[in-house]
Amino acid sequence: MVNLSLLLETFNKMKPYLAMIALQFGYAGMYIITLISLKGGFSHWILVVYRHAVATLVFAPFGYFLEKKIRPKMTKSVFFKIMVLAFLEPVLDQNLYFVGMQYTSATFASAIVNVLPAITFIMAIIFRLEKINLKKIHSLAKVIGTLITVTGAMLMTLYKGPVVDILWYSHGGSHHKAASAATDQHWVTGTIMLLCCIVGWSAFFILQNKTLEEYPAELSLTSLICIMGMVEGGIAAVIMERRKSAWVIGFDSRLLAAAYSGIVCSGIAYYMQSVVNKSRGPVFVTAFSPLSMIITAVLGAIILSEQVHLGSLIGAAIIVVGLYSVVWGKSKERSALASASASDKLTYNEEKANELPVVDKKTSSAIGIVTETASSKIGDF
Repeated sequence: MVNLSLLLETFNKMKPYLAMIALQFGYAGMYIITLISLKGGFSHWILVVYRHAVATLVFAPFGYFLEKKIRPKMTKSVFFKIMVLAFLEPVLDQNLYFVGMQYTSATFASAIVNVLPAITFIMAIIFRLEKINLKKIHSLAKVIGTLITVTGAMLMTLYKGPVVDILWYSHGGSHHKAASAATDQHWVTGTIMLLCCIVGWSAFFILQNKTLEEYPAELSLTSLICIMGMVEGGIAAVIMERRKSAWVIGFDSRLLAAAYSGIVCSGIAYYMQSVVNKSRGPVFVTAFSPLSMIITAVLGAIILSEQVHLGSLIGAAIIVVGLYSVVWGKSKERSALASASASDKLTYNEEKANELPVVDKKTSSAIGIVTETASSKIGDF
């Protein structure tokens, strides 16, 4: 019994770690599965539509029934923000990401996404959601970390370098040479698309923060974004993809990519991040993102026989250093705010304890009259 209770206690402590590690495997799996389907001729415009159709079918019922009593009324302001959110992430971000991943590689795409916290930090400063005081070490760490992260992203963009065989069977044949020649032509274009997608994703987080203040029903908001993403993505797909045959889907990699990315990366991921974020904070959640890059690099070399270049490895390492500098600064800032709040509360309690009791004049006069009357009666007695 003692051993069982100890195991349960250890498991409860490890649950947040296991959840975030599992989530990174989920993201890595999405990178590989979607790239296989895209290379097989699946249109990324249609993949986005099917992905959010699956997410809507699976999660909309949960949002409707579980948040029925707490869901606020829909307003024009909230509806407009949901439309913009659906454009920023499902339509703009995902389509640019898929094109950028096709032009570069799954490993490169997962690596450059590590610049997301830095871009979000810059946009948060612009929109005054983040405060900077360069006299504080945690603020300085955030600024320096952001600059380091941007430097790493620029290095990955401008320097490709020689091929590095991370596994003994991930190197060469004619297929690799042909793929390398095709990739060389579009590498910079693909990187620019990936950076633009990250800007759109950062803007999504900024606007989502504002929307939740007016519409604090996370699961319902997610379902509505998926619905609008499906509609807006469908309009974009009809305009950009004229082939009717492109919409045909069977029991193949296309269905797997749509179902997997919709359920795992548009539904379960949000839920897991919300739960862990609530108990451990955003710093804990963000700290695991570089793990996805490592998993994707290994899986990409094994499954897709992808080539990993020296510039990608160096740039990714620099991005990780900058990312953890930003994360460390945010962690210290949170601790400082918590300490300041606790200190203010303690000072307030001490001041309240040292205050003299306030006595009402009318009550005091009434008590004095009663006391004098009682004293005179005792004296007469």
